[in-house]
Amino acid sequence: MHQRVFSYTSIFVLLSFLFTGLAFGGGPTEKIRETTDKIISILKDSSLKGPDKATERKALIRKAVDERFDWEEMARRCLAREWRKRTQEEKKEFVDLFGKLLERTYLDKVEGYSGEKVVYENEKIEGDYALVKVKVVTSKGTEIPVLYKLKKKDGDWLVYDISIEGVSLVNNYRVQFRSIIARSSYKGLVKKLKKKVESK
Repeated sequence: MHQRVFSYTSIFVLLSFLFTGLAFGGGPTEKIRETTDKIISILKDSSLKGPDKATERKALIRKAVDERFDWEEMARRCLAREWRKRTQEEKKEFVDLFGKLLERTYLDKVEGYSGEKVVYENEKIEGDYALVKVKVVTSKGTEIPVLYKLKKKDGDWLVYDISIEGVSLVNNYRVQFRSIIARSSYKGLVKKLKKKVESK
């Protein structure tokens, strides 16, 4: 299952950048659309085309993604109870490492866009939490349901989890991290993640 999840999870970053459909002013869907516009602008910028501009282009994309994703909340939920055991320095290190892990794993998918369409289905808001339900339609007509989970923070809507075909990104990582920590230690997890990030 987890290999399949990783295959589809790559769509979540792509989805963030190429989201289309109805939007509510100031709501979570509108916020995703704002991020979309920034990313599309970067991808279409002729001055950023070519391999010699790859580093600059990716840096700009990462900056736009940082504005919409709450890396700390995602990292905290992935570590679960282990998060409370960590020092502030360790938490900061892990959040940075986690962000780089997702960046290195999925960022290339953005530039590899091949005609997938995103259809907005509905939005649900309960207090400071929201769900945005969409589906990705591939060029072959396959429909992939995606559910964004957002939380309002400092007046803004930030993504803290994405479910692909009913499988949560956060839960998927939580299971993997818990398994690694159980077999070795928290330091062992950090070492493994650093190695994975550096190997990309």
